[in-house]
This record gives sequence, C-alpha cells and structure tokens, in this order.
Amino acid sequence: MDVAVHLDISTNCPDILHNKVSLKMASPLEDSDEHTLFETAPEVKNTNGIKSTIEDEMNSSMKTLSDIKLSSVNSLDAELECDDLKVTVDSPEKLVTNMESYTTFLVSTITTRSEYDSPEYSVRRRYNDFLWLRQRLESSSPIYLIPPLPEKHSLKRFDRFSPEFIKTREKALNKFMQRLSKHPVLSYSKFIQGFITLKPYEFTAFKKEGGGIFSRVSESIHTTSAVYMLKSRPPEYTMMYEYINTLGEKLGNLERISQRVYKEASDLAHSFDEWGPVFKLWSNSEEKLNQALSSIATATEKCNTALTEVVDGTDLQLTQPLKEYILYVDAVRDVLKRRDAIQAECQLTIEDSNRKKDEKEHVKISDQTYSLGAFLGRNPEEVKQEKQIKLQQQVEDLEKQVELMGDRLTCANADLKSEMDRWHMNKRRDFKEMFIEMADRQINYYDNCLAAWEAAIPQIQKTDSFEEGDGDE
Repeated sequence: MDVAVHLDISTNCPDILHNKVSLKMASPLEDSDEHTLFETAPEVKNTNGIKSTIEDEMNSSMKTLSDIKLSSVNSLDAELECDDLKVTVDSPEKLVTNMESYTTFLVSTITTRSEYDSPEYSVRRRYNDFLWLRQRLESSSPIYLIPPLPEKHSLKRFDRFSPEFIKTREKALNKFMQRLSKHPVLSYSKFIQGFITLKPYEFTAFKKEGGGIFSRVSESIHTTSAVYMLKSRPPEYTMMYEYINTLGEKLGNLERISQRVYKEASDLAHSFDEWGPVFKLWSNSEEKLNQALSSIATATEKCNTALTEVVDGTDLQLTQPLKEYILYVDAVRDVLKRRDAIQAECQLTIEDSNRKKDEKEHVKISDQTYSLGAFLGRNPEEVKQEKQIKLQQQVEDLEKQVELMGDRLTCANADLKSEMDRWHMNKRRDFKEMFIEMADRQINYYDNCLAAWEAAIPQIQKTDSFEEGDGDE
C-alpha cells in the first residue's frame, strides 16, 4: 500500500534558518506509530517579500525534531534533492571601471516553485556576491553544511583574468549553485531567492540587510570560546572529527601528488612539442629515411595532443575537485565546531541552573540575622523570603532556558547527522565520477598513443625493405 509521507525538515532553534520543506513521496509505511508525521508547506513569498527583515526568517518558530526518528530522515536522503529549482552559472564577462576590474557570471534559473513570480530568471553576479551568499547562509544556518567556494585568487599558474582561471572558476561556481539549489532546506532560503532573482539595484539594497563583518567576527569568537569550554563531546562526534581530519590529510596528499603529476606531464608535453619538429626537419635531409622520420614526427605530434588532453583533464577533473573537497573538509570542521558551541552553551546553562538550585536550598536553611538587609534594619525572615522568591524566579527562568537549549541541541544533532549522511552520499557519487573519468582519460591516452605508433610502424618497415632491396642490387 502506498502512503503519502509528508516530512517537515526544520528546527526550532532561534538562531538557525527556519525554512520548511514539505517532501512528498510514495512509500510503504509498515508501522505508523514509529513515525512522527506532520505537514508544513514551504512559505510562499514574492519578490518584494524577499526584502522583509532577515531576523524574521532567523527567528521564526518551528516544530522540534526531537520526536522524529533519525532513520526516517536518512532513509529519504536519496529523495531529498530538489528538482524544481535549476540554477546554472556560465557566460563570464569582464567588466572594467575606473576603480576596479572584475568578472561577472550569468546566473540562470528555471523553477516551478509558487513563491517565484516568474519561471525563469537571468542575473549577473560577481565572485563577491557568491561570497556574500555563502556567508549569509552560514550565519543563518550554522548546522547546515554550506558548499565551499573556489579560492578567490590563483596563487600558482594563472592570473584571475586568464581563460584557464575563468573556466575553472565558472565550473566551481556552477557546482556551488547546483549543490545549493538541490538542497532540501537551503534551496528555500530567502537569500538564495534574492540572489537569483533581484535586479542589480534591488540586490545591492538587499545585501545591506542583516549583520555585517563585525557580527560575523563576533559569531566566530563566540563559537571558538564556547568550544574551548566544552567539557565532553559525544563519541559519535569525536569520531566525526577524527574521520574528517584523516580525510583532510589524505586529500591533501592526493592534491599535492596530482599537482606534481600535472607538472611532470606538462613538462613531458612540452618536450613532445619540441621533439616532433626535430624529426620533421631531419626527414628533409634524409631521403631514404624520410618516410620513417615523418611517420615518427606525426606519431609524436599525436601523442603530444593526447597528452595535452590528459594534462588539461587532470587539472579540471581531478585537481580542482580534490581542492573543493579539501575546502569541504574545512566546512565540515566549522559545522562541528558550531554544534559543539551549542552543546557547550547548553552545558553552561544547566550548570547555572544547578548552581541557583543549590543556592536556593542554602538560603532555605540559612540564618539571615547577619545579612546586609538585617544590618539595614529589615526583618531577617523578610530578607530570607525575598531571596527565596528571587532565586525561585531565576531557577524557573533557567529551567526554561535549559529546555530551550536542549531542544536546540537535539535539533542541531538531528540536522547535522542528516547533513553528514547527505554529504557522504554526494561524496561517494562525486569520487566515483572522478575516478571513472580519470580511468577513461588514461585509457584514451594510451589508445591514441598506441594507434599513432601502430600507424607509424608500416612506414618504418617500408624503409627497412627499401634498404634491403638496395643491398641486393
């Protein structure tokens, strides 16, 4: 029996992006008591609605995830990628002003979502706009894993306006937007909607909303200090840290080796480029070796062409994806630190609550005869009663904070686990494609080289036959 399952992926944490996603899929449900089902449709906003204050979105109330089975969320991971919002980045264009020069990219969008006024949008954005988008998503959705952006400047071969650098950046930015547009929660963010729809003057005003660099620095300092105050971390998150650190080391080694392979292959291609003309010139002065030398020159040129394709493919389809996942490792570390900060804040709140409870019990049995209030002429019993009332109110407030922080931590843990499962799934898919492309490149290279030299052999053999014929005469 097929049952429509509606799952609200959200959080009730006050400083986390509260976007609601309604996912509908047909699947058999064996035991409905084991699932918490509720339906919340995505919030519908028009273009003007985007400009409402950022705090409204960050502080909207949400239902808690504490009663949702995490396995229910993870089992739907394959179905969570959205296909009703498609964003592509291409058509780079260099702009020169009196103050600076920069490159813009065309961001094209096709969507069927009701909160958009039009099914298609095309806007131009520069790298700093993509950087702004990522920072806003990271601030409003601290437990969600925001895809990394490519490095702002090339420190090695290319300047930032070279065709190679622009091509690499275009591919990376396109990947960044595709990952966001397929995310089941982040894709509903007002920041993404504004980024892909607003005209230049509207977008400039939109970017001024919310906190600036000082708020981001404050958040970073708060997260760092809170992590240091964390007394204990659940083993599963300690294992996440260990895994991500090990993965970062392995990817770093692979990236360094791939850079070395790229350099050596580039040098070899340059040598091939010089080698072929030498055989060609030699053939002009050797009448009886002309065919053999010309065929070798042709084979060398074909091998050089095949090797150049391997070099270009290695950089674009191996080295750059490795760099992206090295940056992804840093992004995962940042998310884990922010989860730790929430736990540390929760632990501190619990400690404050317990301390106030102990203080309340101490006041209950204490003698206030020598208290400051008594010295000022007040009745010791009245002083004692006032202290008890004040402490009782503080305990009640702290207990509410403990409950709120507990719910927030539960949400953060559930969201993080779901995010990590999605990330591992995407990582396996990306590396599978990367390795298959790597194998295909090597196979094509050796096939082309083999075909080139096999075509040269008959010409070389004809030279041998010709020389033997001369000897017989």
